[in-house]
Amino acid sequence: MRVIGFLTAVAFAAALPLAASAPADAQLYIGIGAPPAMPVYQQPYNTNPNYQWIPGYWSYGQYGYYWVPGTWMAAPQTGLLWTPGYWGYQAAQNNYGWNQGYWGNTVGYYGGVNYGGGYYGNGFVGGGWSGNNFRYNTAVMRVNPTYVRNVYVNRTVVIHNGNRYSYYGPGGSRVIATPEQVRYARLTHVGLTPYQRQHIAEAGADRNLYARVNNGRPPQVVAAKPYTATNRPPNFKPLTPADKAAAPKPPPNAAKPPANGAAKPPSAATKPAPKPPANSAAKPPPAATKPAPKPPANSAAKPPSAATKPAPKPAPVHPAPKPAVHPAPKPAHPAPKPPPPAAKPAPKPPPAGAKPPQNGGGNQNQGGKPPR
Repeated sequence: MRVIGFLTAVAFAAALPLAASAPADAQLYIGIGAPPAMPVYQQPYNTNPNYQWIPGYWSYGQYGYYWVPGTWMAAPQTGLLWTPGYWGYQAAQNNYGWNQGYWGNTVGYYGGVNYGGGYYGNGFVGGGWSGNNFRYNTAVMRVNPTYVRNVYVNRTVVIHNGNRYSYYGPGGSRVIATPEQVRYARLTHVGLTPYQRQHIAEAGADRNLYARVNNGRPPQVVAAKPYTATNRPPNFKPLTPADKAAAPKPPPNAAKPPANGAAKPPSAATKPAPKPPANSAAKPPPAATKPAPKPPANSAAKPPSAATKPAPKPAPVHPAPKPAVHPAPKPAHPAPKPPPPAAKPAPKPPPAGAKPPQNGGGNQNQGGKPPR
């Protein structure tokens, strides 16, 4: 029997130099310590051309850590390779975080942990795509030659690494990502396939695979075929309500999984702001930052005019008191009326024989005769 190696992967700590976590299908934060050491395993023979080895790892479920056995699975499409997930210590939360693996055009960073089966901590040496066919390096991978014939042998890439680290951080792997791995980790990748999800779910439902039951030595380390509802682990035993109640709970300040199920690698822009000192009082935001009060739902967008504002009710109007009318006092003696003008006496006619004036000293058309 040939031991292929050890499996493990770990989440990135936020303070890792040049390191970044890979896009995760789900991310769980816990605060109960590092996962158990990786168990030694031997790959089952692959009988399906183009299937790839998906290393086993410690996941976290309803009763704490449980083992997800390694198995052979098909890639979601030709040309894609599997990057395992990994655990990593997070100094800010003082706990360990899990970043799920993904499919991509190349193998990215997976915590620097030796998974075995061609995953020796950096990259993958178990084979590669040649057109539409996957070629297996049989110095690393175990295949059944009756079914799988696209093979080659390259022993120079085999790494005999005796460590059994199951996470990145103090006491575990200390390999950080290269700048190229950081760049690749931030790209968009393909997540878990439905078969991978079902395999993980069935493993998490088996009580025998939990570290609290098997003391870190799972009875089933690998699976020839992915688990399904009709292909469960041997001696499958479901969790009990008591198991679920006894599971260690994350601390109150532990970060929650992302709602969209896809965690992107941390960058300088995404680092959490430093916490203020415990005894520092929070200062109120400046007046300029206060949001303006929202208008009522039924209010118009335009500012209300004077006509739209309800006018204050006027004070009751009391009619001004009418002035007392007193008739003007009649004079004791009525004013005497002016006498009518005195009638002028008609002019006397001139005496007979008198001549009228020559220069018209009087009115020529009154009395007298016109001049000759």
